[in-house]
Amino acid sequence: MAIRPVLRLGDPRLRQVATPLSGEAIGSGELRALLQDLRDTMAARDGAGLAAPQIGVPLRVVIFGVSANPRYPEAPPIPETVLINPLISPLGLERESGWEGCLSVPGLRGRVPRWSRIRYEGLDAEGRPLAREVAGFHARVVQHECDHLDGVLFPDRIEERTTLGFTEELAAAGLLPTAG
Repeated sequence: MAIRPVLRLGDPRLRQVATPLSGEAIGSGELRALLQDLRDTMAARDGAGLAAPQIGVPLRVVIFGVSANPRYPEAPPIPETVLINPLISPLGLERESGWEGCLSVPGLRGRVPRWSRIRYEGLDAEGRPLAREVAGFHARVVQHECDHLDGVLFPDRIEERTTLGFTEELAAAGLLPTAG
């Protein structure tokens, strides 16, 4: 439907806790339009995921999925998923650090520790229960997107501040994989 502007770090709306979607909103025309705008915006910016608050809609809705993505050339495929009112539970204590970027923090990347394996659950676009256990990049993307619902951006999670840098400089230094 529309490619929407993505809010950038510094916009106070990104720091708000999003509101759960009500049962009557699920399946509505408004939700379908929001989901299409999220898809269009994510695709136009080569995102791996996008949360509704990133386009100024303070609802607990995320979309994610990767087939081939120039921003993450080594990423394995993740099925396109709509997740409404999500809950995340770590599966074990293991965490791993990996490079993350964000459409709301353009041009920067940083190494962020995340749970290695998680279970996520919520509702799909039609209000049906959805639950998956995932690991690796898939788990990282879900945690990143769901953080947006609580007003958290990836720089908040960086433990080693020296890993935060501009994408071009990190790639030139051989720290990031490049498409090609």
